[in-house]
Amino acid sequence: MSEELTPVREWKVSGVGKLTLEKVARVAEYVEDIALFNPEELADRAGIDVEKAMLIVRAARRLVRSREGARRAFRGTEYAKMLDTRDMFTTGVRAIDELLGGGMYVWDVYEFAGEFGSGKTQLCHQLAVTVQLPPGKGGLGGGAVFIDTEGTFSPSRIEAMAKRFGVENPLENVYVVRPLNVDELEEIVIEEFPRIIREGARLLIVDSIIALYRAEFKGREMLAARQQRINYLLDWLKRYARRYNMAVAITNQVLTQPVPWGAALKLPAGGNIIAHASTHRFLLRRSGDSWVIECIDSPRIARGASAKFLITDRGVEDAK
Repeated sequence: MSEELTPVREWKVSGVGKLTLEKVARVAEYVEDIALFNPEELADRAGIDVEKAMLIVRAARRLVRSREGARRAFRGTEYAKMLDTRDMFTTGVRAIDELLGGGMYVWDVYEFAGEFGSGKTQLCHQLAVTVQLPPGKGGLGGGAVFIDTEGTFSPSRIEAMAKRFGVENPLENVYVVRPLNVDELEEIVIEEFPRIIREGARLLIVDSIIALYRAEFKGREMLAARQQRINYLLDWLKRYARRYNMAVAITNQVLTQPVPWGAALKLPAGGNIIAHASTHRFLLRRSGDSWVIECIDSPRIARGASAKFLITDRGVEDAK
């Protein structure tokens, strides 16, 4: 990313001493990254009091706004134009692009839920390739961060898909993170992502969002804590998406919910927390010799709208 950055250690904040800023610098190297925190978060991670943290966070936000000319309130017509002119990139499948309204838009969180073998991970691998395409060919010319919580990331699959799209050295622009537990996942996202994003990432992928939380927070008595931690992670991903003009793709497992009037329903795991955090939610499934992606919730895509696709040696493709 091309932006002028201010090191925390060289920064001055009225009413805040150098020793306090040294503590803050261990959490965030640059002032621009501090603007993503709220005061309570910064106070906890830096070991400073909340009042000092509030002064620091507000000063950081003022600096970012003054540099970027950013506003916090827009007329509806202005905001509509902002949404319509956002960057987007292709999925590499014409039918899915049409379903999404043109492709994957920055700022939005796309949830792809489904059973094993439904194509979730395959689609995410392809997105990590197509985001690297130059803007003139449907991409964003950027990299991807792939958070692999289930051990599903395949370098050879990335390279095979890249050949189809003519992307050279695709693995150079894919940053893979393999956290061992929830605490490490959250630590990496909060402390290391700003540096990775500045190296050119435009897409954040989590495959899958629920796996580590399901394994670590067991039993109904841990459900509230699990949901709170999932919500916290998703909130950070959304902050990055908005601040750095990125798209977010998450995969999710499904639950089987019996119903008295027919076959059991397949529903995304994670309950209302993930449902509210996701901008667009899709259910993927195998259907004979092809696969189907169906919208189950979106502010602009019709519920039940769907598209067919194939998974081949070359990647995810349009059904013939």
